[in-house]
Amino acid sequence: MSDPERIRMGFIGSGLMARGHMREMLRRDLADIVAVCEPSPAAFASTVALFDEHGVTPPINEPDWRRFIQTFADRLDAACIVTPHALHFEQATACLEAGLDVLLEKPMVMNADEAMSLIATRDRTGRLLVVAFPGSLSPQVRTAARLIASGEAGAILNVDAVVWQDWQANSTGTWRQDPAISGGGFLFDTGAHMLNTVTDLAGEDVAEVVAWLEDDGRPVDLRGVVMARLASGALVTMNGCGRAIPSLGSEIRVFCERATLRTGVWGERLDVQRHGSRRLSPVRSVASRSVWEQFIAVRTGREPNPSPPEVGLRMARLWDAIRESSARGGSVVRPGVAA
Repeated sequence: MSDPERIRMGFIGSGLMARGHMREMLRRDLADIVAVCEPSPAAFASTVALFDEHGVTPPINEPDWRRFIQTFADRLDAACIVTPHALHFEQATACLEAGLDVLLEKPMVMNADEAMSLIATRDRTGRLLVVAFPGSLSPQVRTAARLIASGEAGAILNVDAVVWQDWQANSTGTWRQDPAISGGGFLFDTGAHMLNTVTDLAGEDVAEVVAWLEDDGRPVDLRGVVMARLASGALVTMNGCGRAIPSLGSEIRVFCERATLRTGVWGERLDVQRHGSRRLSPVRSVASRSVWEQFIAVRTGREPNPSPPEVGLRMARLWDAIRESSARGGSVVRPGVAA
């Protein structure tokens, strides 16, 4: 009898992040990685070495992603897309239309128009689309989101978020600093985790945005500050610094009428201080699971999709407004309202 959780997987992209997913799949032995699409001989050589390390026959490589889908779609159940940001929309659309479920790396797409089109394709094809944002997939963030959405914590008053990294040094000379491919700099790369988790926790659209992005002489932004008002009237501040000393960290605080919540942009923790208590205390929620484990749970119907493209659409609308406001010198932008 076949194992319903064991699926035939294909990868578009086999760089460092993709190999992290592959390593988890090989370790747990829950998938057959049938084929990959990797144009870089060096990246594919590293993929072969990974499979050799686990004593598994390496997958076939088709370097052209269109030929990859055409050749392997009928031999696969799902595809994991781990490629530069500008490629996500076209590749995810093609995979869905070929009948494949999709696990799509962050950020989902480049802008809100692409997000709406991808949702329409998902609906038309009836396939599954999970966006691989660790924040939305985190049990800690899901617990926080339920606490907020249920009204138990009371209405959101303010949200304050920060993320930092020595991103400039780490990304120099890579596609991440090419705006035509990356779609942005630090705030749309590592900072995308902050934008996504904040919008996910808020559970509502942003009504007004003011933002400043600073490139410090580089082709893309390295630092950014965002102020926003949610549709409910809650106030949001977000601060991203990609020129930090060698380090990586984050924090999000959500101030509600009856509780204060603290988490991180990757959902790496959850602390709550309720009305009447003196300090934040850790929430003993379900242990974190890998992106891959959650993708299987959603695909087999055991759990609802914790990171659907609708969250990606909210983030894309926010990112569009951030770029517009910064380009206009920090002017107020109202998403969905013509200037």
